[in-house]
Amino acid sequence: MDGRPSFPRTQSLETRSSPLDRLVDRTAAALKALQQDDGHWVFELEADTTIPAEYILTRHFLGAPPDTGLEAHVGRYLRARQRRDGGWPLFHGGDANISASVKAYFALKMIGDDPEAEHMRRARTAILAAGGAARSNVFTRILLALYGEVPWRAVPVMPVELMLAPRWFPVHLSKIAYWSRVVVVPLLILQALKPRARNRRDVHIGELFVTPPDRERRYNVNPTGSALGTAFLVLDHALRAAEPLIPRALRRRALRTAEAFLLERLNGEDGLGAIFPAMVNAVLALDALGYPQDHPHAVAARRAIDRLLVGYGDRAYCQPCVSPVWDTALTAHALLEAGEPPDGPALRPALDWLRDRQILDRTGDWAEGRAGGAPRPGGWAFQYRNDLYPDVDDTAVVAMALHRADPRRYADAVARAAEWVLGMQSRNGGWGAYDADNTRHYLNHIPFADHGALLDPPTADVTARCLGFLAQIGLGRDHPAVAGAVGFLLREQEADGSWYGRWGTNYVYGTWSVLCALTAAGEDAGSPAVRRAVRFLESRQRPDGGWGEDCATYWRERKAEAKASTPSQTAWALLGLMAAGAVDSDAVRRGIDYLERAPRAGARWAEDLYTGVGFPRVFYLRYHGYAAYFPLWALARYRALQRRNSRRVGHGL
Repeated sequence: MDGRPSFPRTQSLETRSSPLDRLVDRTAAALKALQQDDGHWVFELEADTTIPAEYILTRHFLGAPPDTGLEAHVGRYLRARQRRDGGWPLFHGGDANISASVKAYFALKMIGDDPEAEHMRRARTAILAAGGAARSNVFTRILLALYGEVPWRAVPVMPVELMLAPRWFPVHLSKIAYWSRVVVVPLLILQALKPRARNRRDVHIGELFVTPPDRERRYNVNPTGSALGTAFLVLDHALRAAEPLIPRALRRRALRTAEAFLLERLNGEDGLGAIFPAMVNAVLALDALGYPQDHPHAVAARRAIDRLLVGYGDRAYCQPCVSPVWDTALTAHALLEAGEPPDGPALRPALDWLRDRQILDRTGDWAEGRAGGAPRPGGWAFQYRNDLYPDVDDTAVVAMALHRADPRRYADAVARAAEWVLGMQSRNGGWGAYDADNTRHYLNHIPFADHGALLDPPTADVTARCLGFLAQIGLGRDHPAVAGAVGFLLREQEADGSWYGRWGTNYVYGTWSVLCALTAAGEDAGSPAVRRAVRFLESRQRPDGGWGEDCATYWRERKAEAKASTPSQTAWALLGLMAAGAVDSDAVRRGIDYLERAPRAGARWAEDLYTGVGFPRVFYLRYHGYAAYFPLWALARYRALQRRNSRRVGHGL
């Protein structure tokens, strides 16, 4: 005996005989073995090659001493992800992307790859065939301007004086999403000061331009093709002409305001906004403002991006952020489903770890949009620390886990979460992730917003999570928030029965999310909306019994595209079908068979394809934990429902 208390199990591993029982128990045990000492779980979070490439280029912007070992590891990672046609994709198996390709090429050349090497020649050919580096997106062109590779007119005008705009002004920080806010403010500083990278190796990429950069006339374009986009493009030309006339005193005041915003939100070694693009921009902005590299703010800002590095074997990459709260909450749900006792040695410390990270004493930017009065803080962030930017998706998932595990022990935390979630509902009944009523869609037409993700409007998947939480804690269909959410979701259903997945790929993710929420809220399994959704999921099942949906489905004309079945998407489809009452259907049985057969090692099923989303069509994510806790969750739920007389799922997720 090791002195720890013993906890009862429903059955010992030895007395369970079915392959499903053994698979669930062994996977749960392997997942528990990955738990951190303080109780939480965190898995790698991988994006595209733009993140590690920009990490390398940031070091050279600052003139940092070369770390040849790290550069060699990152270089191997970048080369391994190059497509046969020479370009780099936004997700595994995706089409070549011009911006990702330019950054990867620049980073590889910076660390010493010979431009005449075969992989560099292929990359250069692919980039030139796509129109050259001038056709890359705004964020890439800003990086190139900082290196002097393109003139600053290659970038849309974003004057730092926007920091002084009144709230009623059409373009105001409070009107854009959290991620846009923390990325844009340091960029405003950089665009005002126009620093130049130290670039001590004197590496340049003029060979990637079809037209010499100084002679290129078509950098900035209408991002949407709309009349409003054309009007904003005309305004951009006018602002460029007027910018030299801005009084110096006004510019200094605007720079001080931007600097104050930045310093207030630096967030120590967790970084500005706790996301890599904002962190990198903060590092560069502090340098441009004259902060010495040994200043505590500069040291912490650099440390924040260094902490995102992940190495394995002879390769290394930089994560876009970390996901411990999300990973821990979803792992807790999976283990609860698998029969792990809530007060046991795995779940009790995990749940307490989550409870202790609830943000109760800091009011973030989210409060600015609450015309009727902001609720008290009560949410959770995605990362270890990001107190000014909690999100309702994490909050609902965490609170559902706490409530499901021990509603009495965690009553206060769940109540504060409910208060905050209710206070963050948008007027149309839905929820965005970080802000309420963040719906000034005209802003996505400005030239700077060519990524199309300047806003955080309500979405079906986030709304579903909030509705599932409210239903789980007992709010009925007659509650205004529940009624509003149900109405929003029914209006958002697509003609084929699916729901769009903003934060997960894609219609399988959205449809799973909504089916769980609607049925938790009392929607009849035989209702037209539910039956259409079930038919959609059944129609997308693949011949091998699994489900797979490509990241390319975010282009509407490619809605049905799939490369292969994936364990995580199969689990979502199964969880959605089971929530809708189809536990005994042939589709569910075939999906369970797929998961039982699919290769896995330890806690994780084999899964290389990306199934997460940062910004649709722009930035995708591979959550390494998705192929662990979601398949376990689906298998355990199937087992639990088969053992009960009732086929009803009793939780909001």
